[in-house]
Amino acid sequence: MTDIIDPPADQPSDPQVVPFTKPVAAVPAGAPRVIAIANQKGGVGKTTTAINLGTALAAIGEHVLIVDLDPQGNASTGLGIERKARNISTYDVLAGSAPMRGAVIPTAVPQLYIAPSTMDLSGLELEIGRERDRAFRLRTALNNINNGTPAFNFTYVLVDCPPSLNLITVNAMAAADSILVPLQCEFFALEGLSQLLKTVEQVKTTLNPKLSIHGVVLTMHDSRNNLSNQVVADVRQFMGPKVYDTVIPRNVRISEAPSYGKPVLVYDLKCVGSEAYLRLATEIIQRERALRAAG
Repeated sequence: MTDIIDPPADQPSDPQVVPFTKPVAAVPAGAPRVIAIANQKGGVGKTTTAINLGTALAAIGEHVLIVDLDPQGNASTGLGIERKARNISTYDVLAGSAPMRGAVIPTAVPQLYIAPSTMDLSGLELEIGRERDRAFRLRTALNNINNGTPAFNFTYVLVDCPPSLNLITVNAMAAADSILVPLQCEFFALEGLSQLLKTVEQVKTTLNPKLSIHGVVLTMHDSRNNLSNQVVADVRQFMGPKVYDTVIPRNVRISEAPSYGKPVLVYDLKCVGSEAYLRLATEIIQRERALRAAG
């Protein structure tokens, strides 16, 4: 790790689909806020959170770009971007052969865009691992993202990280203002969290002094399950106010939505999963306001 971050010299027969009305445009204040959604454990809800939080933020008026940095490309697929449409991917961007603006594709959700991923990304570390700017490729690519033609007005960039603490995740942390950590409400939820926090501190020390933990979101919660409830209590005790009040429930609609290439908020706006992600988006905006006021 040190070498990587050295500083450089169940299915319904008729799902309910609810279209959004066009949201009120947000006014960007300079560069967008960059939030990396990270956890080296797989299956904790990183991609689901990226897709649905991005959709919720767009629904309340923000302009959002999701950067898919997982070689599996599930965020891209979950937003209905077919592989043949991914002519320029985040691999091309981080490899230095294309600008980030060239990779940006509009989604079916108003004011939500994505820079898609392909399997090529899995070989990136071997290609750029010896380059002095290897940890800063994403930061450089996001510079001036709102400047140029066509004009973008992104207020948030959400980076969907791979399930590992590798060079790609380090790039996300080096470019981010803050980290959002999804934690599954199951046994061993806290396993690996301490390593993630150590990595965040290391990146903060060597690469990105402004980096912070924005918050921890508890996912796949089953209120009927005593273990789930105990995990919530344990994480809140361990992380204190860093844990968001909103808890994402285990919800079949959330699981179904990606197979239709839609966020759950578009697939079924009235389900408990959609309501939870809208609350989370509101809570994040409130935290952002508090951070700006404190800063």
